[in-house]
Amino acid sequence: MITGVSLVTLYVTDQDEAKKFYCDVLGFAEGTDVTLGEGFRWVTVHQPDHPELQVTLMLPGPPLNEEMAGAVRRALAAGSMGGFGIATDDCRAEHRRLVERGVEFVQEPAERPYGVEAVFRDSSGNWLVMVEPTPYTGEDFPHV
Repeated sequence: MITGVSLVTLYVTDQDEAKKFYCDVLGFAEGTDVTLGEGFRWVTVHQPDHPELQVTLMLPGPPLNEEMAGAVRRALAAGSMGGFGIATDDCRAEHRRLVERGVEFVQEPAERPYGVEAVFRDSSGNWLVMVEPTPYTGEDFPHV
């Protein structure tokens, strides 16, 4: 039986810069940082309160073939790679804190039917959605 999600992969342009961003700027904790055979480096971070969900900071390369790795590198360079969502209990306060730390926001905090949402980029150009959730139902969304 599947009991949960334990690992997600986030492609990055520089593992050291990404680890620094996620740990020093966002407040994640370092997980694993080991070099395996042929120079392959396995780097993970996680939220301090949720060590069961590791985020792998992966360079585009093997096991991807070169065509796919090149596509991922181009998408990172264009700033068109999505990352993941982050929950917060105060989106506006966290926005202010992250701006002070130099984080680039592409969307300021805004009211949505599901909460307050802001979107920012990490050190590799991945966009991350930060949400302060509020209770909602399907009725909160207009149907076309």
